This record gives sequence, structure tokens and C-alpha cells, in this order.
Amino acid sequence: MSTAESTRMVWRKEMTFDATTTTGHHITIDVPPPNGNDNGPKPIELLLTALAGCTAMDVLSILQKKREPLEGLEVLVNGTRRAEHPRIYTDIEIVYQVCGNVNPEAVARAIELSETKYCGVSAMLRQSAKLTTRFEITAPPSAPGSN
Repeated sequence: MSTAESTRMVWRKEMTFDATTTTGHHITIDVPPPNGNDNGPKPIELLLTALAGCTAMDVLSILQKKREPLEGLEVLVNGTRRAEHPRIYTDIEIVYQVCGNVNPEAVARAIELSETKYCGVSAMLRQSAKLTTRFEITAPPSAPGSN
């Protein structure tokens, strides 16, 4: 069954808009000077933010279900846009920084499942951009006196 979602975008002043999502959350978007006042992220930035959030939630959920000893997760998304309009993202790199004594195969599988099955943002962006992923695992800091 499909679900309908919406966002309401209301112009405040200059290039500042307030958005309200289906779930009632508010986001202010804007552009830097000279056209705007930099009161919020640019709309194009929100695509990378949506991708980072979508895949981070997938990977976290999968690793937790696998009972991996995850102590931290950061997802960095870097995008390159083409020079001509429309200035779409052509290349996007997703870097997962995982902290904990986790199994590298479990991390790789979680990322693969996010890419191929769960992350709708990734699936949409993959239609126009080359997405690449990599991950880094760091051990958690040792407790004082544990040497």
C-alpha cells in the first residue's frame, strides 16, 4: 500500500521559506547572501541530509538487530554537482564511520541492505548520480585503568 506525504512551503521574506512536513516538523530554508540571509540550509543540501539520515537509520537498525556492539555511528555524505543547470548531483560518496568492536562483514551487509532494499532516498538519487560507499571502523576508547 502506498502512502501519501506532503510538505507545505510558505514564503517568509526575501529567499527565506518555512516548511512544515507531513508529521508536523518545521524547517527553515534559505540561501546565503546576496540573495538570501542564510537562515537555514539550501534546498539542495537537504537532499544530502535526507540521504545521510535515511541510510544511517537503516544501518543502525540492522546492526542493532544483529546485536553488534555499536558505540557510535557517523555518516558523512559528499556530493559533486554539475556546472550547468539543472545543477544536479552527479557523484555522491557516503562514508560510514562506525565505532565499536563490530564485525566488518556485518557493517558491509548492513550498508548493502540499506543501498539495495531499504533507503528510498538512495534509490531515487541513484537514478541520476553515481553513489559510492565506504566504511571505517574504530575501536571504542579504552576505559581509564584498563591497560
